[in-house]
Amino acid sequence: EDKESKGYATLLQWYNLYYDASKTSLIGGQRTTARVGCVQWQMRPVKSVADVLQQVEYFVDALSDYQCDAALFPEFFNAPLMGLETHKTSLDAIKDLASYTSEIVDAISKMAVSYNINIIAGSMPVIEDSQLYNVAYLCRRDGTIDTQYKIHPTPSEKREWIMQGGDQLKVFDTDFGKIGILICYDSEFPELARLLSEEDMQILFVPFWTDTKTGYLRVKYCAQARAIENECYVAIAGSVGNLPKVDNAVIQYAQSAVFSPSDFAFPHDAIMAETTPNTEMTLIVDLDLEKLKKLQNEGSVRNYLDRRRDLYKIKWLGR
Repeated sequence: EDKESKGYATLLQWYNLYYDASKTSLIGGQRTTARVGCVQWQMRPVKSVADVLQQVEYFVDALSDYQCDAALFPEFFNAPLMGLETHKTSLDAIKDLASYTSEIVDAISKMAVSYNINIIAGSMPVIEDSQLYNVAYLCRRDGTIDTQYKIHPTPSEKREWIMQGGDQLKVFDTDFGKIGILICYDSEFPELARLLSEEDMQILFVPFWTDTKTGYLRVKYCAQARAIENECYVAIAGSVGNLPKVDNAVIQYAQSAVFSPSDFAFPHDAIMAETTPNTEMTLIVDLDLEKLKKLQNEGSVRNYLDRRRDLYKIKWLGR
């Protein structure tokens, strides 16, 4: 059969006895695994910003001890601060909450450096040019900070808080891979995750805040769909408990989880792990990023490769 060399060609294969696949290069080298931690946060009355930060640091410390690369907090995890004072309207309460955002972000950024862990600090309200926005913060362990604005405020956010939507969508480079952040309702719009996927996002983080199981299931099922469509991991984290003195934030329902694509290399139900519903706890999951590459090229189905870009496309028109 070997016509070109007329049977003289020889294949030599050398095995490096000292090669250890578990060890990576000290300098350079691409990460192939990531350990992420989700915080299922309990809403409880507090007396000060220090109380909130104390609870944040408790979870950051715990996840850092388990050598997590990233910690994900829920959307509006700082909502208990709206109960510090009596407000005439929920709009006054959320504006007051926005006044604490800068202080909290600064403190969490310092925690990220001190505890050597990247922190997706849920989301917090921000006032810019007299407009309210819902903003997620990525506090890296090298001290840098990035933001992702919520693109689609919910009808309730628009009605009660006159919340505005952002106009930017980003993929963030981290020391454990490329990630995206979509706040709660944004995960229910497949176009956003698709745009992030086209920029090689590996893990999508979804901080959410839902009050009922029906609302939670919308986030859960859409997050699972995003993982399958875009061949990526999706981590979601929400809040539990209650805030009886805070208007528009009385009850919570959550079951935080990490989802995977659906194929033989992943769990049979495409759920890497999930928390006990409505219980304050953490979820720690190891993610194999190399599997995503193999899935893209060798999976049972290949959404990325088989996409008919000659027939349709999604284009970002914002900034």
